[in-house]
Amino acid sequence: MQSVREIANAIVDREGGFVDDPDDPGGATKHGVTIHTLRRLGLDLTGDGAVDRADVRALTKRRAVEIFVTHYFDRPRIDLVPGSLQPSLFDMYVNAGAQAVKTLQRLLCEMGFDVSIDGAIGPQTASASHKAAGSDGELLRDAYGVARRNYYFRLADSRPSLRKYARTRAGSKGGWIKRAEEFLSPRYHLSQSEFEKRVSAWD
Repeated sequence: MQSVREIANAIVDREGGFVDDPDDPGGATKHGVTIHTLRRLGLDLTGDGAVDRADVRALTKRRAVEIFVTHYFDRPRIDLVPGSLQPSLFDMYVNAGAQAVKTLQRLLCEMGFDVSIDGAIGPQTASASHKAAGSDGELLRDAYGVARRNYYFRLADSRPSLRKYARTRAGSKGGWIKRAEEFLSPRYHLSQSEFEKRVSAWD
């Protein structure tokens, strides 16, 4: 099983370097850490009295890992859910914040558990997730991965400007979908034809 830091390092590697896409609600981003996160944490890395794009550019991989472990794993208490689920939940929390937990909570409700959809991991969500995982945590991990993929599809359905993150210009799976499927068993990956059918309404 991967350690938390190994998962965080993989997230940083997956996120890549500095980008400032006007369609990305996160704004200027480096290693997956947005300018909004730096401002929220008050991290003036350049020491010039302002947190701006220069601070995003100054962010190191090591600092990004520290931010993710502290603020996107420890504080949301992701350690309370089954180990098989932690990498995907952690990765989505970096990508979508509390929506990652709400996605899990909605899934647990669909499975018959009485869980509040509040985006916070407490005893209720932790207990339900362990009961849902049972002796085979892969089943819950895969169910969550599918729910996560559907979240990205629905987001792109409702916001055309975000569709480029779900589908490439060439018509294949975009970063969001590939990222969700990275944590899914291969048998649950969409084939190219299945993917094209799902996004056909976007044309």
